[in-house]
Amino acid sequence: MDKKLKIRGGEFLLKEIDANDIFIPEEFNEEQQMIAQTCDDFLETEVFPNLDRIDAQEPGLMKETLQKAGELGLLGISVPEEYEGFGQDIVTSMLSADKLGAGYSFAVAYSAHTGIGSLPLVYYGNEEQKQKYLPRLATGELTAAYCLTEPNAGSDANSGTTKAVLSEDGKHYILNGQKMWITNGGFADIHTVFAKVDNDRVQSAFIIESNWDGVVINPEEKKMGIKGSSTVQIFYNDVKVPVENLLGRRGEGFRIALNILHMGRLKLGANVIGSCKRAITQSVNYANERKQFGTLIANFGAIKQKLAEQVIKSFTNESAVYRASKNVEDVAAINKEAGMEHGKASIEGFAEFAPEAAIMKVYGSEVLDYIVDETVQIMGGMGFSAEMPADRAYRDSRINRIFEGTNEINRILIADTIIKRGQKGVIKLFDKTKEVLAGLDNLTINYKSKSYFEDKSFFISNFKNLSLALIEAAVNKFQRKLVHEQEIINNIADIIMLTYVADSTMLRIKKLESFKTPEDMKLYKDILDVYVFESAAEIYKQAMDAIYSIEDEELTEKLIKGVQVYTKVAGVNVKEARRRIADKLIEENKYCY
Repeated sequence: MDKKLKIRGGEFLLKEIDANDIFIPEEFNEEQQMIAQTCDDFLETEVFPNLDRIDAQEPGLMKETLQKAGELGLLGISVPEEYEGFGQDIVTSMLSADKLGAGYSFAVAYSAHTGIGSLPLVYYGNEEQKQKYLPRLATGELTAAYCLTEPNAGSDANSGTTKAVLSEDGKHYILNGQKMWITNGGFADIHTVFAKVDNDRVQSAFIIESNWDGVVINPEEKKMGIKGSSTVQIFYNDVKVPVENLLGRRGEGFRIALNILHMGRLKLGANVIGSCKRAITQSVNYANERKQFGTLIANFGAIKQKLAEQVIKSFTNESAVYRASKNVEDVAAINKEAGMEHGKASIEGFAEFAPEAAIMKVYGSEVLDYIVDETVQIMGGMGFSAEMPADRAYRDSRINRIFEGTNEINRILIADTIIKRGQKGVIKLFDKTKEVLAGLDNLTINYKSKSYFEDKSFFISNFKNLSLALIEAAVNKFQRKLVHEQEIINNIADIIMLTYVADSTMLRIKKLESFKTPEDMKLYKDILDVYVFESAAEIYKQAMDAIYSIEDEELTEKLIKGVQVYTKVAGVNVKEARRRIADKLIEENKYCY
């Protein structure tokens, strides 16, 4: 990787980052703000008035709505200009995902089309394929689906049994197989389909048009949520795929699938931002209208606690998503400067920050689940009514912990990817883990408070050190068998995740000092105070679970001492901090952070 890159994927555990080196949402330029406004306006005019019609899957409506988005350029955000796209950078594509993420089932269709549907062509297509398909995908004339999952191949994507055999004349691949849970599959014109050629060990990818002979689309699945999203099984029966529709190289399909999933995971973290903010606004609107015991429920401390926690979780997720998105864009920009083709430059950026993408997928999906659940609770009995907006938000949220690889798979990826990068020498992980573990003998709790951000940086550095010590202990104890210790990997992954989000939030708030008044900064510091304080307690628990599960007699006492030191943070009056956060929200009567 070029030396101009300030940090590599997973390296946040090893380096202190300057706040000036990250991107925060407050830095969006005028063009990006105009795109965001276009997204907001589109939801208000084309999506929100038609939610019931969309959920009823009125024939043609979702495709028509996507085409209207295409007319505004919203389907071509990530498509290069030479193919009639908007040619925007990765941060801007995440912004559009963020804004349109509030669109319930439409958000799913939009993300599937613009992300996993179109980007395989953007990143891996040859010039002829791009010229043939991308302009019409960018305008919405064509819609796209991504066909990877099979009945017996979910999380283990490469175990798929769909087969492609080269015809005797060498002009076609004859493709046979079954795909399921295909988003947009009921109406998509273009399918990216993964199959193994002959007896290949790994998959290849193919571009298939849905109107070809042998493509059979099953009826729509009945789902718990995202009811307006088209989800079907598709059968491919002796489909003749022209050899020129092989996407990328033979045997490259598994790599394409993995890299597209990295992108999808980070984009999911962005998608939920819009949903979170919409649910929070609905929560506070209701709290400001509903009276009990002679007063608005917004005045009750228990409700303020819920509102504030919704804000904290949403704000911290947003902070980390845009930090990671800019990291990906930085890699892409460096690669392009070095002469790398646009698609390869971008996909290498997503691959580089695969651990952070997995973090954002897990954290973002669980944040949204928390927020919509509390929206129901704040609304009480009314929240349980299908007539209230909390109903759709609650049901639609649940799929996010399954999309783009389950959260269980992604937790393993977080820790496993970082460990493997250390073992390969991509990052100097094990120099640091050995140093930290050896230093546990001399740990003391003598820290004296300095400035606000120096204190927070110190606490978060301690979180990093604790994760490093646990990585060293777990790898030493289990070696190659660590892969079978999923509970311990999960403990470590959760500590890494909480640490990354705390670090990203601290850096954002530190940078915010040049954007906000001192009075406003007090509220943002309240957010950081509560998050770091609460994270320390959760990290303590996860670390203790891991230590007793590792069962290393020589290290247990030393590691416990490390936990006690590294999770010690300054005390916070979380009640008052949350009340201040909630009071601002209540005053504005909408998400305002």
